[in-house]
Amino acid sequence: MEKFGNFIAKHRKIVLLIATVLLLPAIYGNAMTKINYEILTYLPEELESVKGQEVLSEVFNDSASGMLVIENMEDKEVVKTKEKIKEVEGVRDVLWIDDFVDISIPNSILPENVKDIIYRENSTLLLINFDGETSSPSTQKAIEDVRKQLDKRSFLSGMAILLKDTRDMSDKQTPIYVGVAVVLATVILMLTLESTFVPFVILMSIGYSVLYNMGTNIFLGEISYITQSLAAVLQLGVTLDYSIFLIHRYEEESKKQEEKDLAMGTAIAKTASSIFGSSLTTVAGFLAIAFMELTIGKDIGLVMAKGVIFGFISVLTVLPAMILVFDKYINKYRHGTLLPEFDHLANFVTNHYRGLIAFGILLFFPAYYGQNNNDVYYNLDESLPKDMESIVALNKLKDEFDMRTTHMIVFSDDVQNYEVLEMIDEIEEVEGIENVLTYQKIIGPRIPESFIPASFKEKFEKNGYKQILVNSEYKAATEEENEQIEEIDKIVKSYDSNGMITGEGALTKDLTEIADRDFDRVNIISFAAVFVIILGVFKSISIPFFLILIIMLAIFVNMSLPFYLGESIPFIAGIVIGSIQLGATVDYAILLTTRFKEEIENGFDVVPAMKIAVQESAKSIVTSGLAFFGSTIGVAVISKMEIVKSLSLMIARGALISTLLILLVLPGVLIAGEKLIAITTMNWNKELIEESK
Repeated sequence: MEKFGNFIAKHRKIVLLIATVLLLPAIYGNAMTKINYEILTYLPEELESVKGQEVLSEVFNDSASGMLVIENMEDKEVVKTKEKIKEVEGVRDVLWIDDFVDISIPNSILPENVKDIIYRENSTLLLINFDGETSSPSTQKAIEDVRKQLDKRSFLSGMAILLKDTRDMSDKQTPIYVGVAVVLATVILMLTLESTFVPFVILMSIGYSVLYNMGTNIFLGEISYITQSLAAVLQLGVTLDYSIFLIHRYEEESKKQEEKDLAMGTAIAKTASSIFGSSLTTVAGFLAIAFMELTIGKDIGLVMAKGVIFGFISVLTVLPAMILVFDKYINKYRHGTLLPEFDHLANFVTNHYRGLIAFGILLFFPAYYGQNNNDVYYNLDESLPKDMESIVALNKLKDEFDMRTTHMIVFSDDVQNYEVLEMIDEIEEVEGIENVLTYQKIIGPRIPESFIPASFKEKFEKNGYKQILVNSEYKAATEEENEQIEEIDKIVKSYDSNGMITGEGALTKDLTEIADRDFDRVNIISFAAVFVIILGVFKSISIPFFLILIIMLAIFVNMSLPFYLGESIPFIAGIVIGSIQLGATVDYAILLTTRFKEEIENGFDVVPAMKIAVQESAKSIVTSGLAFFGSTIGVAVISKMEIVKSLSLMIARGALISTLLILLVLPGVLIAGEKLIAITTMNWNKELIEESK
């Protein structure tokens, strides 16, 4: 490895040239990677709710739709607005009452259930169907053009509209996230490292690895907007410590060797072996997320694991080259740091280690209870600002038309019309059903079927399928809504065993059930993988238990805080935070334990060995923890998207909690368990092993 290090040092300008040239395809790949804003599209394809969506899309051409609430407008003016919208490119049709009844006919002739859906006291509801898929460019452009035709009395909502607003906000804020993360990380590094210039070198090298990572996402086809928003910031946070380790090692080797190239070659060789295990644990944590049944986990996990690998490679190639090229400026702007020597901390944790262990044990119980009882939300609309146009419109829809969620039921047209009416009667008896809309109820006994346009009929009956729309008073992802869906499903299956319920409620119900399974799966895989890696690094059975126990406590504390603060968290946070916090911060525990082992081997007794270990490793741990915190907390402060805000806050908070518990509780655990460690670890302390025999 030292030959490789010497080669990088000697040919640093060529390394930088090649690295810079490779940025060009990376920038192109990043620009061409598609971003997916639909969380529900990550549900497994075999689910009935997903198959139902496919039928709606392929048979009824329900690719994308929107609901338009118009207040305080005469019917004639509504018709004019409707005609303007129909002229917009990308709009397939606009459905309103005038499609099957002349607006001059009194509303009283309409069936009561139809009138209740279309009219309220001062408002009316129109359905807009688009040509393209929900997130397609044509639909997104059409939504933008439709809004130009509307005035302040009109409110446009629906999944396609929510996604457009989400996309616009995400695209606008993501560069700001990265900018804030870089600024805060720079400030923290300036205060904790001994050169004002070196933070810029570190961040430039990480910038290369971030661009390589984002550019290679093109091979995945697409990534989610959550990944797009957080990937760069998260990669910056979790790979900063590798850079810090190299800087510190280079400074140490520079004191021993006058030749800078040789000092860097040695630093690269020694850093490579020390950060290889650390990067493996981080990669394992992210890859565990890829095993989620909900395929957004594969998206987040693969992108972030790939980012760690690029970060590792960059630290051994790009960063050393940059350090040598800018060495003059790094030395020119040297200064003292704000970090103390941590002598008092070392004395405190070793003198009071029994009390700190007791503190950790007492902390476990409220932390475990809190993280098990968090209020979790699954709805996209809850993660968006309340003043967003589509959210204002959605709330109008809910408040004025009592449409919390709409279920779409598709079944075979072998079910006769009289059976459909019987089915509807049964569904209307289910608790929480606001109204049921289908072709059979619209025509009713008073409207001749010849009055109904074929295009309107095809909305409900087409190509061997029939469709029913059911509006529920309940909100998606609630227990009442889920029970309602199960009851409706039983009714539908009694008429057609292949009938399917889909829509936001059914999809979110499946999402909830899958998320619960994913939480257990991801945690088991991540902890098992990290356990095996630590076992391999230390050749020990006991050390992985001790280290993972401390990180698990840190995760529980982090995850419990929303419960005690009365906050809701997005479902994705509960699944991925544990793996991210484990993979990103177990490095700090490994660093402290490695130094403790080294001092034991140097002949120190247990307590003095730990005192030295804390003194010497605390600075690197605190620097890394603060840098990780700084690179993510800015996103939590400025983000307007609750799902991104919550994830960033929990990741930032997790970095600090892990840092504190590793420095306060882990030393005591290792001191108390040292005799067990000596027996269960290869080559830990040969004298103690011999004595035990």
